[in-house]
Amino acid sequence: MQSHIVIPARYASTRLPKKLLLALTGKPLIQHTYEAAQKSTLPDGITVATDHEDIRRTVEAFGGRAVMTDPNAASGTDRVAEVARDMPDVDVFVNVQGDEPELSGESIDLVVRLLEENPTAKMATLATPIRDANVLEDPGCVKVVTDDANRALYFSRSVIPHPREWDESLLQADPPHFLLHIGLYAYRRDFLLQLATLPQGRLEQLERLEQLRVLEAGETIMVGQIAEPGIGIDTPEDYERFVERFNS
Repeated sequence: MQSHIVIPARYASTRLPKKLLLALTGKPLIQHTYEAAQKSTLPDGITVATDHEDIRRTVEAFGGRAVMTDPNAASGTDRVAEVARDMPDVDVFVNVQGDEPELSGESIDLVVRLLEENPTAKMATLATPIRDANVLEDPGCVKVVTDDANRALYFSRSVIPHPREWDESLLQADPPHFLLHIGLYAYRRDFLLQLATLPQGRLEQLERLEQLRVLEAGETIMVGQIAEPGIGIDTPEDYERFVERFNS
């Protein structure tokens, strides 16, 4: 099964302007993410899908591949689909966020393997155990519940599953009761091209979570578990901490 990584790279960012071009480490952030993705072993290549010439030129300057996509694309998924339309020989596309410079290659390989091993599933994603009550209760942290076969049952901004009686020890259960969703996705090409045509369901509209569109359509999303999440760069403080980790 042939797979390919696509890194959607939007130029604008509300909380951290032009963040993918920040280069206090000596390399632009997008290059760190590109090089992290190169550590995977299963995909056969990487493409940056961007809406801005500055990012395209930056990627090509460090030897990467970049293509221009619709500046009005609604989401990163739409940019991945634009790349997929021109690569009919690829079976699976992996969506890697451009601001994930510390993503592991093993995580990318895991979502590809999940689709290799589960031929009826259309998508795969990742989750990690939640051990912190603040994370569990934060609506900005998306939770996921799976069945015994690691198929997603539901994604939510709320606490799921919701204990009838709370006890702090629930956070330390093994296997874990609570899973934090990680926004790394693998899609089968044919389904990726159909995804944008699926209507938004009532659950997606309520939670503002695109992956619920897939579940509402009756499709399967496999969920792999990893020990630790990657650290995305969303704010100036996130970037400062990344620079400190890199320099240390």
